[in-house]
Amino acid sequence: MGISRQHIKGLYEGRHGQAVRFRYVLILFDALTILFFIATAHLPHGPVLTALSQAAGVIILLDLGARLWVADDRRWLFWRLYTLADIVVLASLLLDPFMTGNIAFLRILRGLRLIHSYHLLRDLRRDSRFFRKHEDAVIALINLLVFVFVTAASVLVFFIGSGTSETPYIDAIYFTVATLTTTGFGDITLQTPSGKLFSVFVMVVGVALFVRLAQALFQPVKVKIACRQCGLMLHDPDAVHCKHCGAVINIPTGGAD
Repeated sequence: MGISRQHIKGLYEGRHGQAVRFRYVLILFDALTILFFIATAHLPHGPVLTALSQAAGVIILLDLGARLWVADDRRWLFWRLYTLADIVVLASLLLDPFMTGNIAFLRILRGLRLIHSYHLLRDLRRDSRFFRKHEDAVIALINLLVFVFVTAASVLVFFIGSGTSETPYIDAIYFTVATLTTTGFGDITLQTPSGKLFSVFVMVVGVALFVRLAQALFQPVKVKIACRQCGLMLHDPDAVHCKHCGAVINIPTGGAD
């Protein structure tokens, strides 16, 4: 008997135990592939790494196809940031054997899926008290890490030659962090006009992400749950009534974990 669209849709969007476990398995797969792509982006891809990358690509393709198949609005899903990231990753896996340059760094874009995918936010808000209290900080940290690793891999591929240092990938990460934090030690710099423009981009975007993380860490803790009356999302962790409209709100407590 074939697998029905309704069954697959239930796995991706349902709230029953099997669906939640399925989504957590997919998130674990996402996390493992992201770590794999980060660890191997700067390495030459021989037969073993190529086979592992292609195996991951097959699963990513099946997952992407299933999500598009069950989506009510395929156009909206297609233009989501994490869907475009998956398409770029799949393209890099297909084109890598035909490219002279290293485009494996593009696969690090999969990091965008770690939070911006499926119904993970809803699952985590329901299942994890820690995530409910620190959601903004967790998302800001993941966005910053994705930016650091994608930028470092770009610096490695386009601006730092593989023979210029014994640890070129570490140098690229070091340059990225020093630039986005505006520390600017100056021992590693990009001398070309394009490199200088890229450094400006890293400073502007990186500082914004870094400041966003700092705000999320040090601002008063808020819980994200929609008020059924007015839709206000942010509330104090111990709030009983919505500050905007006064309606009773039911914030999950530790007993729901």
